[in-house]
Amino acid sequence: MEEKQHYSPGLDGVIAAETHISYLDTQFSQILIRGYDLIDLSKTKSYLELVHLLLEGRLPEESETETLERKINSASSLPADHLRLLELLPEHTHPMDSLRTGLSALAGYDRQIDDRSPSANKERAYQLLGKMPALTAASYRIINKKEPILPLQTLSYSANFLYMMTGKLPSSLEEQIFDRSLVLYSEHEMPNSTFAARVIASTHSDLYGALTGAVASLKGNLHGGANEAVMYMLLDAKTPSEFEQLLQTKLKRKEKIMGFGHRVYMKKMDPRALIMKEALQQLCDKAGDYRLYEMCEAGERLMEKEKGLYPNLDYYAAPVYWMLGIPIPLYTPVFFSARTSGLCAHVIEQHSNNRLFRPRVSYMGPRHQAES
Repeated sequence: MEEKQHYSPGLDGVIAAETHISYLDTQFSQILIRGYDLIDLSKTKSYLELVHLLLEGRLPEESETETLERKINSASSLPADHLRLLELLPEHTHPMDSLRTGLSALAGYDRQIDDRSPSANKERAYQLLGKMPALTAASYRIINKKEPILPLQTLSYSANFLYMMTGKLPSSLEEQIFDRSLVLYSEHEMPNSTFAARVIASTHSDLYGALTGAVASLKGNLHGGANEAVMYMLLDAKTPSEFEQLLQTKLKRKEKIMGFGHRVYMKKMDPRALIMKEALQQLCDKAGDYRLYEMCEAGERLMEKEKGLYPNLDYYAAPVYWMLGIPIPLYTPVFFSARTSGLCAHVIEQHSNNRLFRPRVSYMGPRHQAES
């Protein structure tokens, strides 16, 4: 008699990999990155320092950070014919689809694409990280019939990223807050997109293929896209009371409200959301306009009272990105661009200690059917 295997819908609670990269310690509400608390890192370290930690396994010395910034910035330009490819996409193309196409096409420019060694993959990751801000911004601008904004070598990685999206040189506060958001989005253990990347990498597919699959995963509105949905909700309301009413209406209709709840953070607020909440207050202080902050707080109180749900990172990242001048359709591509560092680390780890993912099913169909 065939032994029935345990089935966990959505692989909930199933351990899919051993990793040295990150871990969500729900007991202590910690997001560990190579043993460091991500929230602590977000207060003192830049995104590129997180990149070094994820890819090299340790925090960099100051001189190493400077070298890394020069290395990544030198890889920031996209090939001219690559941009022409993006121009051929239909004007109604979703920004995540444009990003996915552009990322996949970069594989053709890699002459060493068949080399899966850690050193080759690491170099590939640095080159890719250099191009992600330009690809994210340019693909969106091209779809909207605008000329891409070229990066400025005088700007930092995060300042350049903002500049290419908005066309405006950011203030030091805006640069700092945006960089912090990239840190918070950089890595988060084993969400769907990371799992997708590792499954693809387990076939010995290349880094570009694995990340292209991750883009497709992140496009789904049950994974990415929540930050965009949150901003559209906020724009539909004009005051905290109107926002509360909007949420109440959605609750009565049993609609899913994006920006609340998390598969891992079930009984408390996503610690990353707290950092973005503080950032939103800073931006409101600077603008002298607290409407978005007050609306978000009102929604936070209502959802806790009515549903026992708490904000996740996307809930407060959305109004932060709005105040930074980032177009709403770019919120999820920015999320992916930031997560590229963590995804690359996972693909490198998968290639270095690989076992092909090949799960089984719990078959629920008929058996022993015969043709009549």
